Amino acid sequence: MHNHLEIEFKTFITEQEYLNLLKEFDLENKTFDQTNYYFDTNDNELLNNKIVLRIRKKDKYKLTKKEKAENANYETSEFLKDDEAVQMIQNGFDASRIGINKFVTNICSLKTIRAKAPYKDGTIFFDKSIYMGVIDYEIEYEANDYETGKETFLEFLQSHNIQLNTPISKSKRAFNEYYKVKEKGR
Repeated sequence: MHNHLEIEFKTFITEQEYLNLLKEFDLENKTFDQTNYYFDTNDNELLNNKIVLRIRKKDKYKLTKKEKAENANYETSEFLKDDEAVQMIQNGFDASRIGINKFVTNICSLKTIRAKAPYKDGTIFFDKSIYMGVIDYEIEYEANDYETGKETFLEFLQSHNIQLNTPISKSKRAFNEYYKVKEKGR
């Protein structure tokens, strides 16, 4: 089990801004895919308590629990064997293995086409996310220090003439769209 404090800053961008940034950072042919499978209880206990539980498929499968901390997210994670992860995604699982004494099932997923580059004292990500028929774009900047990271991120946005807006986390966007589609189906 690995524990990590994640300090990140985000904003939505347009498709054109995304494409321009990929070109500027010479990342057009250096993107990679990752898919997040989001889990919750039948009564949305995790979502209601601002806990995100996901299995991310990139090179390997990784189980992660994210909890809000002051100006950050506290992450607990572990790598999974492929067959174990597939079973968990398909059938749900007892989340006590990661500190949640509940049975959870896969509610929704989100695929991200991501590019990343070192930037100043952190890492910058350019993301195209696809979920439930929706496509959106965002910049994410991960830093080691909140104040320095915030300053660096805001300077980056200003130097690229990008408007800062309050982003919604990937998990929340996927859940919101899932429930919107589910509600229409009733």
